[in-house]
Amino acid sequence: MTREDAETALSEAGRAPDADFPLLEAAIACAVHEDPGRDPDVARSFARRGVERLSERLAKESPEEALAEAMAGDLGLGGDLFTYEHPDNACVVAVAERRKGLPVALGVYYLHVARKCGLTVKGVDFPGHFLLRIETAEGPLALDPFSEGRVVLPSELTRRALHAGLTPNVADRLDRLMAPASERAVLIRLQNNIFARASAAGDYASAERAAVRRALLDPADHRPWLDVASAREGQGALAGALQALAHASTLDGGAALAARAQRERVRLRLN
Repeated sequence: MTREDAETALSEAGRAPDADFPLLEAAIACAVHEDPGRDPDVARSFARRGVERLSERLAKESPEEALAEAMAGDLGLGGDLFTYEHPDNACVVAVAERRKGLPVALGVYYLHVARKCGLTVKGVDFPGHFLLRIETAEGPLALDPFSEGRVVLPSELTRRALHAGLTPNVADRLDRLMAPASERAVLIRLQNNIFARASAAGDYASAERAAVRRALLDPADHRPWLDVASAREGQGALAGALQALAHASTLDGGAALAARAQRERVRLRLN
């Protein structure tokens, strides 16, 4: 798969309805788009093993236990505690090779495998730390893919929410803390993470690629194009930045003013 092939796959995923969003294949396309040397079959094979192991465990274990044991116990997936900032932690192909990564990258495999096995598992866009929500006979439970899929108790969710800066009246609302996110939103969160890390490191070419991926995954959203413009400006590609800002202005009327102001600032730098 080339970078152009990856963009085609991401464009197709962007047009798919949320119910049919191809999470794993789109995540693989993101990985190849960032590094065309990645082997997609590594991720696909790893995911198939996860489906096999979870299917076997569901015959004798509860859904939450089976999922955690299959992914963390059998496949060895866990959080990277020692080299958290390593860029491979955000690449699903590298995660399959290294068996460790960021919470949201690990979550891609949990979500894919769970769906293939008929479990109802959703991502939770929790502030500062991605979590999973699994539906059980006793009600929904929060799971932490970074901590080997362990259950996160309500009191711990509230503590984490307060630590992340949420107000007490929000931190006590478990319905809001565990609101499910679409699989598209999960993958966009991963690209946001890559964009933020690359921008902080001054790697504007990587930041641009991450922003472009977000734009392809959600073509109606103007915000990725503002980030594309920012990354292009960081590389000195002012004409390209102006093109991105012009496109952002066409997507959302509420964004037009901000995009127009940013475009005018970039235009003045051309003179």
